[in-house]
Amino acid sequence: MRPAKRDLVSIDDLSSAEIMELFRHANEFREDLRAWSHLCRGSIMATLFFEPSTRTRLSFESAMLRLGGGVITAADPQTTSAAKGESLADTVRVVGGAYADILVVRHPQDGAARVAAHYAKVPVINGGDGAHEHPTQTLCDLYTLWREKGVLQGLDVVLCGDLRYSRTVHSFAYALARFGANIITVPYPGFEMPQFVLDRLDREFGVRASAASVGELPGIAGGENSAAYLTASRPHQLALFTSLSPVHLERIDAIYMTRAQRERHRGESTANYPRISRASMASEMMRDARVMHPLPRVDEIDYDVDDDPRSIYFQQAELGVPMRMALMAFQLGSIRLETGADAVGAPARQTAAVRGLRCRNDRCITNGEGKLYLGAEFWLVTEWPPRLACSYCGQEIDAAFVGSATTERVHRHDCSDARRIRSENRIFFESEEQARVAGFRPDEPAV
Repeated sequence: MRPAKRDLVSIDDLSSAEIMELFRHANEFREDLRAWSHLCRGSIMATLFFEPSTRTRLSFESAMLRLGGGVITAADPQTTSAAKGESLADTVRVVGGAYADILVVRHPQDGAARVAAHYAKVPVINGGDGAHEHPTQTLCDLYTLWREKGVLQGLDVVLCGDLRYSRTVHSFAYALARFGANIITVPYPGFEMPQFVLDRLDREFGVRASAASVGELPGIAGGENSAAYLTASRPHQLALFTSLSPVHLERIDAIYMTRAQRERHRGESTANYPRISRASMASEMMRDARVMHPLPRVDEIDYDVDDDPRSIYFQQAELGVPMRMALMAFQLGSIRLETGADAVGAPARQTAAVRGLRCRNDRCITNGEGKLYLGAEFWLVTEWPPRLACSYCGQEIDAAFVGSATTERVHRHDCSDARRIRSENRIFFESEEQARVAGFRPDEPAV
C-alpha cells in the first residue's frame, strides 16, 4: 500500500524528531552507498528544473539510482512545454501520474513548490523556489553541521553575504532556530535578512536580534558590515540586548558563506562583497569554526582555503546524496520513521478571508503564472493587529481594515466594532478604498 502523501515544500514539513531520525538513516546509507539498490526498485523520480542546477539535480538523481529506482528529467525549461506556455500546475498533474512516483521541482517563482504539491498526486520535494526556501539544502546543511559538531543546540553560526535573496539562508535560519542554535548575521550592505524572516524567527521561536561585535574577521566583518546576534531570549540576556551593549563574540562554530544571488538582483552593486581568505582563517575566532557554503561559489571563498580541514563545503555536497536517499526512501514508504508523522514543525495556521487583496511580492507565483488559475490565499499570522502571510511565498502584510461578511461594513482594525466581528465573518483589507471596491461600506462615525 502506498503511504500517505508527504510533501517537502518547507523545512517545516518535517518535525525535529523526523529530521534527526533521517540523519541516522543517512549515516547508514553513507556507510555503503551501493548496498541499498533494493529499497526503491521500480520507483521513478522526475526532476522538473525550471532554473539551472548542478548539485541539487544530480545528487537527487544519484540518490534515486542508488536506491534502485529510475530517473526521468526535464533540466532545460526551453525544451519543455513550459516554453509553449504550459503552467506548472498542468505539468505536475501530467508527470505526477503514470510518469513518476515522486517529483523534485525547482522553479524561479516564490511559492511554486506549494503549487506543485497541491496539484500533484505524488510526493513533491522543493528543489528551490525563487528566493523562498530550499529545504533539502537545509537538511544537508544541518546534517553536515551535526556530524561535525555532534550537536546543534547552542552553536554560534554566522550567516554571511547575500541574506536577502538566498533561499538557502532563509530555510537554514528557521531550522537553526528550531534546534536551538544562535545565529549571527553579517550581510553585505543592502542585502540584510528580510524583515519577514526576522519577524517569523521572533514569533515562532522567540528569537530576537541584538547588535553584535564579532571581533576581527578580515574580509568578512568590520567596515560597513553590521552584525546582529539572533538568539532565543533568556532572562539573563535581556539586559545585554541593547544598542549600547552589543553581544561580543570571541569564537564561532561555523560560518555559512553565500554568493551574491545575481539572478535575483535588480542591478545592485556587489563591489567589496565579503570574502573568506587565508587571512580570515587565521583569525582566532575561526580556530574551531567550520566553513560552509551551499555552492556554487563564485569568488566569495578563495581557492587556497579549500585544503584547510575546516572547509567542509565539498563535504556538504557529498553528504547530499545519502541525505536525499533517506528523504526519498521515507516519502516512498521504503523506510519508516519511529517518530509520529503528526508532530510536524509548522504551527497550525488559520486561513484569512480576503477580497481584492494580492500578495505584494512581485516574485510570488500568484503574481506570475498563478494569475491564470490561483486565487489570493493568506493565513492569519497575528489577530490584533491583523497581520496576514501569503500561503504560497510567506510574504507578510498588515490588514488595516476589517469588514463584516454579514453587514458588509468595514472598520479600522483598532476600533471596538472590528473586534466584535465574529472570527468566521471577518474579511481583511489593506485600505478603505480596497474595501469600497469590494462592496463594503465604511464605518459611519458617531454623531
